[in-house]
Amino acid sequence: MHQDLLRRCTYFTDLPDAILTAAASAAQLRRVQGGEFFFHQGDPASHFYVLAEGNARLSQITPEGRQVIMGLIGPSHEIGIIAAIVGAIYPLDLQATQDSMALIWDRATLRTLFESHPVLALRALHMVSGRFVELQDRYRELSTERVERRLARAILRLVAQVGRPASDGVTIAMPLARQDLAELTGTSLFTVSRTLSAWEDAGIVRSGRERVTLCDPGRLTAIAEDLPV
Repeated sequence: MHQDLLRRCTYFTDLPDAILTAAASAAQLRRVQGGEFFFHQGDPASHFYVLAEGNARLSQITPEGRQVIMGLIGPSHEIGIIAAIVGAIYPLDLQATQDSMALIWDRATLRTLFESHPVLALRALHMVSGRFVELQDRYRELSTERVERRLARAILRLVAQVGRPASDGVTIAMPLARQDLAELTGTSLFTVSRTLSAWEDAGIVRSGRERVTLCDPGRLTAIAEDLPV
């Protein structure tokens, strides 16, 4: 079962069954109740995680003391590969938004896997550098782009990560409150509600209680890229 989960994970994609079996056998399970944290910003980076069940959010406290959601993740998403680096700390909080379970590997286990399967070490290096670039892009987005573009990009990212086909579009398959979108885009709940209402009137999205469905990907992409709608 764990091998099937890892096959859906970006870090392990397209690897031979022997490597997936070794990684799955070396993993431990950790259960976290909704509202509790897998780890906190500033904690020593001790474990690498692949979410197996539930949903979680990545957030960061700014120097001004404001919480900003940096991402929402669901099953088969990995986080914390920075644990492979000695002395590293987690740059973000990882909080379960509902009862969740994750496969975890501590640093010693990762080192053993890297020695036996060097491709995992190479992928870890690529993933660490990629995540650094992603964080830089998010900081730039939050500080320079207008709210409509930030909100459009956030919805498109979530659709790409956890979208499921629906009768009228693609639904984000995790609980998603408007307050989550406000924190995800560094803006106010009022602004998010006003923008979503305008997009609903235009037929671009449909939103309900903790649910968002993308009905017109082309028009939302145009907003995200600052093109004429």
